[in-house]
Order: sequence, then C-alpha cells, then structure tokens
Amino acid sequence: MANIINLDRVSKGYGAAGQLLTDVSLGLDDDARIGIVGLNGAGKSTLLRLLAKGEEPDSGRVTHRRDLRVATLPQTFTLAAEATVRDVVLGTAWLSEGMGAEHEWAGDAGVRAILDGLGMGYLGLDTPVGPMSGGERRRVALAALLVRESDLLILDEPTNHLDVAGVDWLARYLLTRRGALVVVTHDRWFLDEVCTATWEVVDEQVHTYEGGYAAWTLARAERQRVAAVIEARRQNLLRKEIAWLRRGPPARTSKPQFRIDAANALIADVPPVRDKVSLQRLATSRLGKQVYDLEDVTLDAGPKRILDGLTWQVGPGDRFAILGANGAGKTTLLRLLAGVTKPDGGRLITGSTVRAAFLSQELKELPGDLRLLEAVEEVAKRVKLGDRELSAGQLAEVFGFTDKRIWTPVSDLSGGERRRLQLLRLLAAEPNVLLLDEPTNDLDTDTLAALEDLLDSWPGTMIVASHDRYLVERVTDTAYGMFGDGHLVHLPGGIDEYLARAGSRIPGVREEKPAAASGLSAGDLRQARKDLARLERQLAKLDERVVKINEKLAEHGSDYDKIMEFDAQLKAVQQERSEVEEAWLELAEQVPEN
Repeated sequence: MANIINLDRVSKGYGAAGQLLTDVSLGLDDDARIGIVGLNGAGKSTLLRLLAKGEEPDSGRVTHRRDLRVATLPQTFTLAAEATVRDVVLGTAWLSEGMGAEHEWAGDAGVRAILDGLGMGYLGLDTPVGPMSGGERRRVALAALLVRESDLLILDEPTNHLDVAGVDWLARYLLTRRGALVVVTHDRWFLDEVCTATWEVVDEQVHTYEGGYAAWTLARAERQRVAAVIEARRQNLLRKEIAWLRRGPPARTSKPQFRIDAANALIADVPPVRDKVSLQRLATSRLGKQVYDLEDVTLDAGPKRILDGLTWQVGPGDRFAILGANGAGKTTLLRLLAGVTKPDGGRLITGSTVRAAFLSQELKELPGDLRLLEAVEEVAKRVKLGDRELSAGQLAEVFGFTDKRIWTPVSDLSGGERRRLQLLRLLAAEPNVLLLDEPTNDLDTDTLAALEDLLDSWPGTMIVASHDRYLVERVTDTAYGMFGDGHLVHLPGGIDEYLARAGSRIPGVREEKPAAASGLSAGDLRQARKDLARLERQLAKLDERVVKINEKLAEHGSDYDKIMEFDAQLKAVQQERSEVEEAWLELAEQVPEN
C-alpha cells in the first residue's frame, strides 16, 4: 500500500532555536494513528507543519499523494472577530490546509452534537467568536475540522481546554473516524487510547515505535538498558514509570507491549510507586490532625452558586482529585482553600500548621530580572522533598532545565518554561499542602513523569484539579466530582464513575437517565443504600490489604520466593477489589443522590 505522505531526508532549523530535524525519512499510510512525543522545543510542531506542507524543509523533500485532503489544528490561529460559530464550523471563515467546504452532510444537528461533545453545547450557532475565550475559539476550530471529511487529520495539542469528559469524547470520536491521524499531545491516556504508533522527536531525529504511550515507555526503557547511554537518574525514573504502568488499571495491560521480559528485568527490584502508610505518617507529623474543615459552606461566583451547604473534611496525607466540566467551580474551590476568597456562608477552618502552595492556571509574575537558577535560589538553595534533599540546581534539572538553560534570564523563557519555573518555586518553598489547578498545562511527557515521581514521595496533603487522566490516576487516591449543582460528590470509582455520572456525550448516544428513575421501592432503596455502604467498607479494607502487601514486598525485596508469594497475594486482592468495585458501580446506578 502506497504512503499518503513521504519525508525523504528532511532537515529543518531556525536561527536562534538551532537545528531541529536532520535527514529525517518517514512514511505515513492511509490508516495510520500516530502520536508524537518529545521534549518542549524538540521540533514536534515543526514536524507537523512539514507533514502538512505548511512549511518547506531546508533540505530534503515532502511528497503528498495526489488530491490528499489534510485538516490541521495548529497551536495558534486567528478567527475573524465578526464570524459566528456557524461561519467557522459550516462555512469558510476558517479552513485548514487543503480543505474545502465539503460539509453539507453534517447539518446543524451534526454540528450541535460535536459542539456538545467538546463541552460547547451552550453555544448558539449564531454566537460571534470575537468575545470568546481562547479555549472556546480553539474548540470551535476543532469542531470545524471534525465535521469535514479528510484523508489526514493533524492535531497539535487537541486536548488543551477540554475537561475529562471532553477528552474521553474526543478519543472515542476519533476511534470511529476514517482516515489517518497524527497528534501531538501531552495527554498520555489519550495517546494510549487513540494511537497505534508513536514517533519520538529527539536529538534532531524521529524514532518510531509500535503502540501508544505505554508501549513507547517500555521500548525506550529497553533501548536505554541496551545502549546504556542515559545517566542513572533518568534510568531510575523510567523504571519507576514502568512499574506504575504494570500496576495501573487492567485496561492498560491490553495495549501493544513488546519485549516484556527485558522490561521486567528493569523493574524487578522497584518498590511500590507510593508507600501510602509511610507518607500518611510523615504528613501527620508535619500537619497534625487538622488541615481543612468545611462546615455548611456556601460559595458563589457572580450569579452562579458553586457550593451549596458543603460539609467536607480534608486530612493530613489526603490526595484528592477534583473532577468536573469547565466552569463547574474547580478553580473557585481551590481558591477558597488557598485563602484567596472567603465563603459566602458557613465556616472554613484551616489547620494552624497548614502551609499551602497554590498553583493557579495563570502565569504569576516571575522575577524577570533574575536568571532561572537565581529565581529558584531566591526561594531556597536546598529543598527537602520527602526523603530526598536536592539543591536548587538539581531540582531545576528534574524539571528539564539543563546546565546551560538554568542561566537563562527569566524574561527570555517560553510559556511552558515559565509554567515549570512557577511549579518549581512552589515546591522549593517546602509547603505541606499542595493545591494544583491543571498542573500539566504546557508540560511535555518527560517533565510530567518527573513531576509525578516527585509527587509520589511528597509527604503532605494534595488536592488536584486536572483533566489529565493519567496524572489523576497516578498521584491521587480519592476522586470527587463537581456537577454544577453546588455539591461535591465522592467517586469511589474514580474517573470511570465520573464519566458514567456525567453522561456520555458522544453524538447519537443518549445521556444516562438519573438514578432516581430506577423505580426502586422505598424498602428496596433502603436496602440498596445499606449494600452500598457495605461495599464501600469492603473496598476500604481491600485497599488496606493492598498497602500491607506492598509493604511486605518492599521489606522482602531480595527474597525471590517471598516476592512471588506476595505478588500472587497482591494480584488476588486486586482482582477481588475490581469485582467489588464493579458491584458497587452497578448498584450505585440504581440509587439516587441523597
């Protein structure tokens, strides 16, 4: 089968940025699903522009199949302020390279379904795009690509500004779409769900791998083991990353994975990703017994009620994820806990020992007159994170700043680098409570892995609002959902339960009926609630058993027989937990909220 695009010995560079690609040769067939990964600045977006013929290479050749239709979502674009949603999505107000107005099949109903899936169902088709936020304009432009047929869809960070449900909808939509797909994204769950191959842009080259993010991580680790070209620190980080992949949700193990035996050798002596018991003990010693107590709290954001009589307790060592659609109030809740705003009613009691650090979505003012290392040392020259003590320079290295880059003036940093520096300075202050609002924005996959490695061993309380499913599943233990009704709902089933409760938003699929419509009698409802409580207690006990078995695995790390015995026990407990959780989810669908 002939390729739809070929790159033949392509090279590309830019003056100050230097050489990005050298003698790169690649082929793309008509049903390829490629995820592109690499460090910020490595050349991922440049590669996309070359594929779309948006730029010409300095040398080499890019060839397209005749009449190839390419639809492109770049990182930056301009929409006419006077254009409406209808103009952009169904008209010609904004079209990507090689696209025509072949959209008649979609109609208003098709457009409405796609806008709803992307979390824009509140928009009318005659709404002007001028007053919209950057995130809204980006989602409208994405909708314009999805309603049209194309042979190749090229997406640069399509999950930016999408909530968890929007990312889930987009992944399922793309899986049903015909044609080739090339995507750059830092969303690792999305890469695993959608892509069947991975291209890594590194050292001016593009390395190709079979499978999504999990398979790429395994393959890269083995390449490092065989070649022994990467320093010990990164090797250890990747080993831990793979260990988490192995212990992650069962669905992840079904992804394409090769050379498993070699990868297993790397993680044979790796302890559990997070020792919950030890971290809980350390957190309690740093924070005492009280962190946040909310008593009948009411909170408004303008005319909208965000919290309505909320009673909630956050304790030492708790790791909570806050899930919700854009505008549900996640940021407002974090600002309340950070002390930026006060409740309109009720009481918020903050523990006397709490030292909270709040990472907002905005880039706060950074000392532009200082160099990067000086900006970190301004906060602390040495930082203790859990059982690790790092110098300011070592902490900067963890966040992807090389020896040369740490002497760059802060004023010359890119947006992604400023975001990293902002987070770095927060951690350097050694807080005991972290409030993180979309911490993965503008971070590449390697920096995300490094951040998660730090957070794994961080002894304190953590509350994270994020649409990054991978980060949520790895660094938090408990999920809560905000559904726009003023309540904070505990979600024992995590993101899967959140998506079930929020309702499927894929076009043509009805949203789920409310649980109250289940038709249970009053007696049956009382019994169902008792059964739910029993299953929740059972889940808590199984979680405790998992922690204890992991402790034993770490304790007997050099005893092969013991490891095999405890590993078998761990798998049995995890299987039992999965069955209990499934029973809980099935029953929860029948029981309305209190």
